[in-house]
Amino acid sequence: MSDLLFDRIALIGIGLIGSSIARDIKALGLAGEVVISTRSPETLKRAEELALGDRYTTSAAEAVRDADLIVVSVPVGSSGLVAEQIAPNLKPGAILTDVGSTKASVIAQMAPHVPEGVHFIPGHPLAGTEKSGPDAGFEGLFRGRWCIFTPLPETDEAALGRLRNFWIALGSKIDEMDPQHHDKVLAIVSHLPHIIAYNIVGTADDLETVTESEVIKYSASGFRDFTRLAASDPTMWRDVCLHNKDAILEMLARFSEDLAYLQRAIRWGEGDKLFELFSRTRTIRRSIVQAGQDVDAPDFGRHALDPKA
Repeated sequence: MSDLLFDRIALIGIGLIGSSIARDIKALGLAGEVVISTRSPETLKRAEELALGDRYTTSAAEAVRDADLIVVSVPVGSSGLVAEQIAPNLKPGAILTDVGSTKASVIAQMAPHVPEGVHFIPGHPLAGTEKSGPDAGFEGLFRGRWCIFTPLPETDEAALGRLRNFWIALGSKIDEMDPQHHDKVLAIVSHLPHIIAYNIVGTADDLETVTESEVIKYSASGFRDFTRLAASDPTMWRDVCLHNKDAILEMLARFSEDLAYLQRAIRWGEGDKLFELFSRTRTIRRSIVQAGQDVDAPDFGRHALDPKA
């Protein structure tokens, strides 16, 4: 397939998301040239060994020169610095987007540096795994997944349409949200589950006398799946917590209230309340499968979704 959408695309950051985008661009023939930039010479060398792009540089400013589309795939706490570095070399008419899991903070960091005539369209593909680095990416990561745009009021509709077509070519479904609404939604569907996973695995690790034997040796599917989330990139999730703290703290408070309700039900043997809650949450799982966001297979569909399986 060859359907050129941009003459030159610059990818700033080449971890799981960036390298998956690079693979899809190459497989689908979406760009005439792909320029890859990352701060780490070792990571850049690995990206070149994997032939993820056409040119490689540790200078983000150099990478974006004459690029038609720039995709920033860095931890959200670094977004502002990257925007400041690349701003002088962004050409008029270029589209600048990101893939960060928080949007209000990213907009506050990046927007002040975007030159007039450059189309800044914040984005967030809801796809990924617990792995990181250029080797972690694979073709088709975004297929059937949502990509959310949080466009600014002055966003150019033609530029938005071009970016929409790009993500559709990668297989994504598109939606648009207000940045604050996005951050609240993601706080419950993504950020809070990861925080809970980090916490429960940390609790198990604190039980030093059993962690090295029973907890790891006999880890059943529940604990095992928590460890998968807790294996996610620490830098990325540190930044998410710091840059979406209001929404996350709100959801943590709601979670704590619901947890107290569950504690009381268990303490007082209120089986009807437990059964009602467990039945209601079971329905959510079925709804996710019906919506095509997972498959009804062992290990929550992980084997079926693994491209190497």
